[in-house]
Amino acid sequence: MANLNRRHFIAAAGAAAAAVPLAGGTAFAQEKIKIGFIFLGPIGDYGWTWAHNKGREAVDAALGDKVETIYVENVAEDASAIPLIRDLAQQGCKLIFTTSYGYMDQTITVAAEFPDVKFEHCTGFKRADNVSTYNSKFHEGRAVLGTISGKLSKSGTLGYLGSYKVPEVVLGVNSFLLSAQKQNPDAKLKLVFIDSWFDPPKEAAATETLINLGCDIVTTHTDSPAALQILEQKGLYGFGQGADMSSFAPNAHLTAIEDIWGPYYVERVQAIVDGTWASADTWDGMKEGTVVISPYNKAVPADVVALADAVQAGYKDGTYDIFTGPIYDQDGNLKVEEGKVMTMAELAVIDWFVKGVESAA
Repeated sequence: MANLNRRHFIAAAGAAAAAVPLAGGTAFAQEKIKIGFIFLGPIGDYGWTWAHNKGREAVDAALGDKVETIYVENVAEDASAIPLIRDLAQQGCKLIFTTSYGYMDQTITVAAEFPDVKFEHCTGFKRADNVSTYNSKFHEGRAVLGTISGKLSKSGTLGYLGSYKVPEVVLGVNSFLLSAQKQNPDAKLKLVFIDSWFDPPKEAAATETLINLGCDIVTTHTDSPAALQILEQKGLYGFGQGADMSSFAPNAHLTAIEDIWGPYYVERVQAIVDGTWASADTWDGMKEGTVVISPYNKAVPADVVALADAVQAGYKDGTYDIFTGPIYDQDGNLKVEEGKVMTMAELAVIDWFVKGVESAA
């Protein structure tokens, strides 16, 4: 495994290329297959990137005798990602995972330059013969969190700390509030975007804003424990994002959505080793074990635990879906007719909020 940050990555790539001796192919017969990862934040964010890095470590543990993993952390979701993805390909990576929505176009661009390299883009929807997409049904976990919030909130005003207005986040907002409204039809949600996935000071400040607006439970769609730490100080409740964050806020942390990427990463890397990799679109969830709910805080009453567990069970056996109509948008327009269930294709590109979502800006 190698870790190269953005500032030193290109120089290291050039040095590595210069060091390669001129020799016949047999000299490299025993070389490990290189697998690359592009990470949004630091691997120590204890959230999104931390969970993806745990998946990379699972690859090392399962296939370390056959592969070598390389990762670059703190990669911005803009054009500056292109040379970093390109350099992984130039260093000989046979498979490259780009682990955030904002790398979609950059991944497609570089993939066109390297048709013999395989790419996997997380949470996006653009594919090619050498580009797969993969996602996790985080909204199933949001339905569990919303169910708990609808029962426990005293004010009926819930807070949602969002990163960007992209389908993944919109889907999470809607799942969370619809689930809360099943328990409390009058529940409403204050929403704030910070235009970042990982920015602890911004996350903390936005959480303060939501609290000042009367939110007594705040859920986050950002990557650090900062929001939970503020909630802990205020004696309020919230949820972990991407990982169990209870160690940062043992009283405030009611539970968390844990992202379990290891099995998928091992499967796809094994396909590279076996020569069976093919472009695909994978969207797994609770049934497959990609979305896992952390242990509940003792502050969650038994009857609420039962409700939350029922949501989990329903998603696992296919008998429950929060996106079953009637569903209305913010303006009161009927978007999903009674009895109709939104398709995965519709959920993947959703760009409207349900009734009861209010901007906190």
